[in-house]
Amino acid sequence: MALIVQKYGGSSVADAEKVKRVAKHIVGNKRKNNELVVVVSAPGEMTDDLLDMAKKITDNRSDREIDMLLSTGEQVSIALLAMAIHEQGEQAISFTGHQVGIVTDTTHTKAKIISINEKKVFNALEKGNIVIIAGFQGVDEHNDITTLGRGGSDTTAVALAAVLKADLCEIYTDVDGVYTADPRIVPNAQKIDTISYDEMLEMASLGAKVMQSRSIEFAKKYDVDVQVRSSFNTNTIGTLITKEVLSMEKVVVRGVTCEMDEAKLSLIGVPDRPGVAAKIFTSLAKVNVGVDMIVQSTGEDGINTISFTVNKSDLKKTMEILNKVAIEIEAKKILADEHIAKISIVGVGMRSHCGIAASMFEALALNKINIDMISTSEIKLSCIVEDLRAHEAVRILHDRFNLADIK
Repeated sequence: MALIVQKYGGSSVADAEKVKRVAKHIVGNKRKNNELVVVVSAPGEMTDDLLDMAKKITDNRSDREIDMLLSTGEQVSIALLAMAIHEQGEQAISFTGHQVGIVTDTTHTKAKIISINEKKVFNALEKGNIVIIAGFQGVDEHNDITTLGRGGSDTTAVALAAVLKADLCEIYTDVDGVYTADPRIVPNAQKIDTISYDEMLEMASLGAKVMQSRSIEFAKKYDVDVQVRSSFNTNTIGTLITKEVLSMEKVVVRGVTCEMDEAKLSLIGVPDRPGVAAKIFTSLAKVNVGVDMIVQSTGEDGINTISFTVNKSDLKKTMEILNKVAIEIEAKKILADEHIAKISIVGVGMRSHCGIAASMFEALALNKINIDMISTSEIKLSCIVEDLRAHEAVRILHDRFNLADIK
């Protein structure tokens, strides 16, 4: 008997017929002598619809109340799915994040899981139930409902798989695996059969929408094998996310990603003295603004320019903080640019191959695509480019590194 954690995204349970189809698939797995824990997202576009409704009411939304609002979407899904499974003649019981003991920190709208009480899940499994759990949500030390941020149901599923020591975690979504690039941007993008935790973590954090990066962090930390599969074509194998495999080193670059949700901030005329950068980024950290790429350039007479990128959703909050900090550090000007995109190449093979950066820069230069900022790690290389040319840049790099031929 295998213990399997499955996660179904919102598109998989968007309407009654899709819920019934998912229920049939789950019951089929149960009848193969498996124990099943199922994590479900809110149906269809419900999360976005709820956010739009909140925007029509106020521009000053409380993060606590947003979590109260958005957490209701998953409750709809788990209840309907339990009912559909009952109709298939199997036992099922649904739980909210609170009921199943998912405890998070107190950061509303992007909380992090602290602990999960697995006893309730095991008790329900022992009684023969298929256990259905609301993804994306938990409860903090004050008993307030929290949510885990976009893609948080992936994190819920992988965290549960780790705590329960599941044999496998299956992520069912509207695509049939992880691709070398977004197929909507690159028509000849290829599905990757097996990818390492490190590569998937980089791709997820750099704009690949298949999985949330924090879920991959959990998978790597607790050695959870994750299979990404299509909920609309359950016969496909999908992509296995697992430990690094030696054969992967033969492939230098595994994928190209594009992140369109970033904004660039620049502090101009910053005095070159100790503590200035610490003041800027400590102030942003206190309001939970995540900073991505950072570049500092030194000019004449000890005057610097400090540029960095943040998610567009944090731009307003970031500007509010920078307007105060700029006065304290005596910066002359603040510039904001929302018309950027981050293009990245990822691959464990980059560790042992020279000339990758030169090849990337040359390909963009030949097509007159200007590079604004550059960031590197051992297995990725990212550039900021003009947003209007982002998709073109992805196609150029996909061709440059021959990713249509990847196996």
